[in-house]
Amino acid sequence: MRILCINYEYPPIGGGGATMCKGLAEALVRAGHEVDVVTSGMADLPELDEVNGVRLHRVNCRRRHHHYSGARELVTQILPTVRKATELMHEAPYDINHTHFVVPSGIASYLIWRKTGLPFVVTAHGSDVPGYNPDRFALVHHLIRPAWARVLRASCAITAPSHFLKGLIQQRIDVPVDVIPNGFDPGPEEPVERQKRILVVTRMFERKGVQFLIQALQRIQSDWEVCVAGDGPYLPKLREQAERAGLPIRFLGMVPREELARLYLSSRIFVFPSLVENFPMVLLEAMAAGCAVITAGNPGCAEVVGDAALKVEPGRVAPLREALITLLESPAEIARFGAAGRERVKRFAWPRVAAEFEAVLRRCRAGGE
Repeated sequence: MRILCINYEYPPIGGGGATMCKGLAEALVRAGHEVDVVTSGMADLPELDEVNGVRLHRVNCRRRHHHYSGARELVTQILPTVRKATELMHEAPYDINHTHFVVPSGIASYLIWRKTGLPFVVTAHGSDVPGYNPDRFALVHHLIRPAWARVLRASCAITAPSHFLKGLIQQRIDVPVDVIPNGFDPGPEEPVERQKRILVVTRMFERKGVQFLIQALQRIQSDWEVCVAGDGPYLPKLREQAERAGLPIRFLGMVPREELARLYLSSRIFVFPSLVENFPMVLLEAMAAGCAVITAGNPGCAEVVGDAALKVEPGRVAPLREALITLLESPAEIARFGAAGRERVKRFAWPRVAAEFEAVLRRCRAGGE
């Protein structure tokens, strides 16, 4: 198949949804398909690129940060995407359009469909679904709800990576949703000397719950290093909180992917205390690296880790502190959860997950013929 992929973010821009999109696009190329991705551009990135067989077309928009963007910035990506996709279709037709995020990418794909008739599949990722991220997008979701519903009704299929997100979608609109988990390629196991380190990797928003970890650490006597990797608008408050508590937490900001991989591999414990999630890729990354994982027991995180991690009640400091103490005092438990995580992550291997997406894309292509 010749596949058009629309996603407003694609590495090195974006977070988990971008990483998932890249993995799937490359897996589809390895399976013999052609994939063109139309995505946001920035001044430091080439307009046309090819990475691992995937052709990237970056459009001009008003995006200022690599790892997060506001609603106004997202809107500026829609019309340039429509223009670029239409231009590419004039050069050679596509069989199907696979779109990541209902908004803003789905709005672009809806307009492309109206203009060219190209059927599109939508994969939701979390913040593009009303009710998932109300602290940031409640007003935006309210304003765009008619367009959001129109996109989903016009799509030939909808996928979500978790039953939790499927439920949120179907609370608002009566449409079928295929649950296909995010894929992941753990790579070969690498022997590495692990440090006495607690690692957090996340975008810095309040709902990610890093503030609860800082509170939990205040009453723990330990010589372990604590590293927090990631950037975002909540980072200054977290720095202030750690400073007030007298905790020597290392806030690393955005870390390049290769360096981040070494951090995972050399850390013993990974903590992800987010209040609400859909399908966090950082949990797969941490489990694949052999970290013992502590995460909030919200539905999205629980679907990813299963029984291969310690799960605590979201937003509760005391249970998080108890889980930390359990691991800090027991090397055997760290080893047990590390091994369980490595085994768990095998079920998300890209060949298996890409085959599920390929079946949906083929089904929609046949339906559009």
